[in-house]
Amino acid sequence: MPATSHLPKQPIQEQIAELNRKIALLDGDRKAYYESSQWTMKKNREMVSQLRQENKQLHKLKADAVAMDDKVLNEAFHNRNVERAALRGKSGKQAITIVDHKVCDTIKRLNDLRHKTEVKQKKLAELQTQHDQMITDASAAQEMSTGESEDAQRRRQGSARRAATDQTLRQLENRLDKMMLKCQEAEHIRKTYQQIKVHLGKEGLTYANQLDALEAEILRARSELTELKAMNNDAQLARDAARGELSKHEEQVLRERRERETALNEYKKLAEEKKAHAERVERRMQRASLQQEELQQEQQKQQMTLEEQERKITTYEEAFRHIKEATGVSDTQEVVQRFMSQGDTQRHLEELKRENEKQLSRLKEEKEKLQAEFEDMKYSGEAKLSSGQRMLEEMQSHLDGEEGRRDEAQDKLERASHILVSVKSGVEHLADKLQHIKAAKGHVPTAKISPTSDEYVLDLLSISEEKLLKLMEELDGKDLQEIIKQMEEEEFHASIETKVPSHNTRIKLPQTQKQGDIYQDDEDSGDDEDSTLTRQQLKRQAQQIVDSKTRKRTKPRKKKGKQ
Repeated sequence: MPATSHLPKQPIQEQIAELNRKIALLDGDRKAYYESSQWTMKKNREMVSQLRQENKQLHKLKADAVAMDDKVLNEAFHNRNVERAALRGKSGKQAITIVDHKVCDTIKRLNDLRHKTEVKQKKLAELQTQHDQMITDASAAQEMSTGESEDAQRRRQGSARRAATDQTLRQLENRLDKMMLKCQEAEHIRKTYQQIKVHLGKEGLTYANQLDALEAEILRARSELTELKAMNNDAQLARDAARGELSKHEEQVLRERRERETALNEYKKLAEEKKAHAERVERRMQRASLQQEELQQEQQKQQMTLEEQERKITTYEEAFRHIKEATGVSDTQEVVQRFMSQGDTQRHLEELKRENEKQLSRLKEEKEKLQAEFEDMKYSGEAKLSSGQRMLEEMQSHLDGEEGRRDEAQDKLERASHILVSVKSGVEHLADKLQHIKAAKGHVPTAKISPTSDEYVLDLLSISEEKLLKLMEELDGKDLQEIIKQMEEEEFHASIETKVPSHNTRIKLPQTQKQGDIYQDDEDSGDDEDSTLTRQQLKRQAQQIVDSKTRKRTKPRKKKGKQ
């Protein structure tokens, strides 16, 4: 019976052991994939931190460069705020370009004005000569008409001729001086061109050699450019091939991982089914073995005594307890299966160790080979790199930096313009609110300023500030509630009076006055008009104070609602 009961257990145990080996292999693959992914994540984190540090350094360098440009511009335009405001947000090169354009425009205007001055001076000289000639002709005609003597006429004609000759002599002297200046300037220009000619003649002696050297340099640069283009094409092809291979490997890894996961799930299900089937078979065999043990015990009871049975039981229990403590398993079948599977596990681990050692040695050889190829390619590529390529890369990086600075300056300009527009509208709104209040007597009215200029907003702001200070001084120490009450009553009476028809006239009742006040009616009449004006002003001012207080009360509530 024991032999027959042990036979069906063997294939189930082998299947379970095989499934355990497969599960162990899958666990090993999972651990290896997990370790590789963790290593990749660690490298990526290090790279991210390094790139962040580099980004911070670049931002710092950028801010330092902008600060240096602002410092240089502030020192250059120390006492010229208008010109400095026109160059706000500009870099050093942009500021130099703008100033050069302004200087060129100014020089052009100066030359134009000089030319106009010379033309007008020439015209003035011509008109002066015509005027003198006309004066001499008029004097001669007058002498002829009055019938003077011929001697007087001759003397006058001679004096007129001498004046004309003196004038022509002065004109000729002026022209001679101008021609002398022009000759001196032409001589200076001739000497300058002579020096340039000598210098060009000296350079012409070495021009052929320089031209040959430049042609050789151009040919060498072209050959290097063709080689670099070929290398670039090869590198791009290799990059595309590597990307394609990487995508294929990634797809293959994902596909294999999905297959492993599906196989693992299937193996787990199969193992659970086998385990359940084995448990059922084991329970059946245990029942059969229990029956056999009962029969054997009955036979042994007849043969052995009670003391021998107790001794065997204690020894068996002690041995079983040691085995359970050593293996950590409570079931007998699991203990037997554990001892049977240890040998298979050891053989499997040894095989895995040998395979991993072979793969590790092969990978080391491939790594050394690839490292050697990489070093050869790196040094050969560095040797072939030309200075023109490096200069192109530097200029490209500089261009990118300048474009970034331009975009940032454009954003700052837009934000500043939006803020300026909002501030202007706020100041104009405040000035409209305070329009009924008269400015202080000490305020000096400025000249008429265009509403579109910046000085107009500053003038409005200063006037509004003075009006607010005057309003605060007038309302200092007064009861605001009483003023508001008085304003409401006046508004009520005014609204009632507007609703009364035109034929319904009101008659004011005479007021009782003291004897001392009768003689002061004329004097106080002007004060009543002033008091009515100030009352209206107080009414408006108190209404503005109430509005400002209500705004202040509503602002904290909005903040609480936002929080």
